[in-house]
Amino acid sequence: MAELQLTKHHGLGNDFLVAFHPHVEDLPALARRLCDRRRGIGADGLLIGESEPGYAARMVLYNSDGSRAEMSGNGIRCFAQALSRRRGDLDAQCILTDAGERLVTLYSTDVDDVIDAAVDMGPVSSIEGPDGWHLVGVDPLRPVSHLSVGNPHAVVAVEDVAIVDLLTLGAQVPDINLEVVEAGPEPHAVTMRVHERGAGITEACGTGACATAWAAMAWGLVPAGLEEITVHMDGGDAKGRLHAPRSGHATLVGPAAFVGSITVQI
Repeated sequence: MAELQLTKHHGLGNDFLVAFHPHVEDLPALARRLCDRRRGIGADGLLIGESEPGYAARMVLYNSDGSRAEMSGNGIRCFAQALSRRRGDLDAQCILTDAGERLVTLYSTDVDDVIDAAVDMGPVSSIEGPDGWHLVGVDPLRPVSHLSVGNPHAVVAVEDVAIVDLLTLGAQVPDINLEVVEAGPEPHAVTMRVHERGAGITEACGTGACATAWAAMAWGLVPAGLEEITVHMDGGDAKGRLHAPRSGHATLVGPAAFVGSITVQI
């Protein structure tokens, strides 16, 4: 039996385990085992780091159910923090993901084991709605945007995110990340809750925050031309910066916190 070294991190309560160069054949099974909150360590996902020529590293994400995801905005900040701790620096990192390369710029904070990070998320683009979308039964008078931020999202405007049965709605469209969004409370902000593909309800979603910022601008929930939108989520606030909003290019800004290290037998 071999040992595997892991670190645990979270981005606004969206938590991840990080392992570099694990010699494991069945990574989906490993993700299910380790991410189980009752029988394992517990996390929303497992991030695997590998060497990649021309990049700081390659990041592969497995959700807690073992499915592979293209991208995670909170996850890549956590991954960058783990890589930074290994390297002993706060240099910018160009990380290769299943959604393409992402540039992460790191900043120190006044809090031990917490960094801030800005991630160039690339373009936010429109996509077709998922199969079974009619089952969700959203109000036809409220807008819906189906968007990609390297992974698929459905963003739905509602009057009050707190009263939405997000667990039921998310289960009806399991192949997409589902965000429900309301305006405010500040003029430059929106409030969002999320049901993530492969993980269920999470406290925050970075790619979802970018999709939400784009949709909020398109719908007029925030003032036209606003360059930075605050997205309030259950786990805290992230900021979505929209560059040339018509093209949808976005930068995600938020923290990553180191929780601890653990050694497991595999």
